Amino acid sequence: MEQKLPLDGVTVVEICHSFAGPYAGSILAQLGANVIKVENPGRGDDARAWGPPNWGNTSTSYHAMNRDKSGIALDMKDETEAAALRRFIVEEADVVIQSLRAGAIDPLGFGAAELRALKPSLIYCNLSAFGNVGPLKGKPGYDPLVQARSGLMSVTGNGGDPVRIGTSIVDMGSGMWCAIGILAALNKRNQTGEGTTVDASLFETGLSWMTVHMAGYSASGIVRKPMGSGLVEIVPHQAFTTCDGHVMIAAANDSLFSKLATAIGRADLTTDPLYSTNNARVINRETLIPLLNSILATNTASHWVDVLDAAGVPIAPLQTIDQVAKDPQAEALGIFQKPEGVSDLALTGIPLNFDGQRPALRRLAPDLGQHNELVLGKEESK
Repeated sequence: MEQKLPLDGVTVVEICHSFAGPYAGSILAQLGANVIKVENPGRGDDARAWGPPNWGNTSTSYHAMNRDKSGIALDMKDETEAAALRRFIVEEADVVIQSLRAGAIDPLGFGAAELRALKPSLIYCNLSAFGNVGPLKGKPGYDPLVQARSGLMSVTGNGGDPVRIGTSIVDMGSGMWCAIGILAALNKRNQTGEGTTVDASLFETGLSWMTVHMAGYSASGIVRKPMGSGLVEIVPHQAFTTCDGHVMIAAANDSLFSKLATAIGRADLTTDPLYSTNNARVINRETLIPLLNSILATNTASHWVDVLDAAGVPIAPLQTIDQVAKDPQAEALGIFQKPEGVSDLALTGIPLNFDGQRPALRRLAPDLGQHNELVLGKEESK
C-alpha cells in the first residue's frame, strides 16, 4: 500500500535556484507535497552544472536538492507562459516559494502582493540573502559569504586561515527555516482560511546558528575564537588523536568525566581540584587536554572506542564519507535511498519517520522541462 504522507494534497510551486530554496522544496516534497519546480528554459537551475561529479547529464548536487519534484521550464517574461503559470498558481497551488535575486520577482507579476490579491489563501515564501529591510536588503548573497558575515567562520577551524563549514549549512538551514515557516502557515490557514507571506533569509539563518556564541558574548564581552573540534563551555568535548586516527569524546558532565578518567587509568583526576568540575576543567583546559591526548595516543582509535563505549563514555570515530556510506547504523536506518533499478546513485532521505516509516524516494530530480504539460499544456511539453 502506498505510504500516506503528511503533505499529501498540498501543491507547491518552487521558483528557486541553487541550494537554499530547492532544499526547502525538497523537504516539502519528501513530506508528500506535489512540488513543481520552475526553471529558465535556457540553462535551467545553475546547480545542474555544478559538477562533476554528475549522474547522467546533471550534477549530483542538483539531484541531491531536487528529488521527488516535478519540473517545468518556462520563460516568466513571456506573457503567454507567465499567464499559464499564474493561472496554475491561482487554481492549483497552496504554496509558492521564490528565491530570485532581490527585486526580480515583482516586475514579472509573481510577487507576494499580486498573487495573494488573486488568491488570499495562498502561502507565499520569500527567501532572500539579507532580508527585506536594512542596508543590505538588495545585495546578492551566497552560503560562504554569509558564513563569513554572520560570524560562523570566526569560530570555525583551528585559528589559522578562515575555514568554511564543510557543508552548505547556511543554504540548507535557510531551506529548513522556509519549510518550518510554510508548515506553520499551513497550520494557520487550516485554522483561519487565510494565507501568509513568510520571509526568510540566509543572513538570519547564519545569525541563528550563532545563538549560543552571541549569548556568551552578550554576557561576558569576550569575543570567541575558533576552537577546532572543541567547545568553549564543556571540557573535554572534542576530538583526540590516537596512534592511528582520531576519536571524538563528549564527556559533557562530571559523571561522564569520572567514567572517562577511570577508563583510561587516571581516576585520580576526578578528585583533583583542577579537574573535578566542568568549571575547573574549562579554566584548566590547557593542561588537561594535552594530558588526555598523551594517554589516548598510546593506542588505536578502535581500542578506545571499545573501551570508552563499554565504560559509558560518549565516543565516536571520525569517519570519512566512504566509511559513512557503509556505516551499519546508517544502513539499519535506511536513510541512504536508491531509486528502483539504479545502483550508482544514493540520495539521503529526510531525517524523519512517520509511524516508523521513512518517506520513500519517489522520483529522481526532473529533467529540464520534463513536466511542462502540468502547466503549459501537452502541446507545449518537451
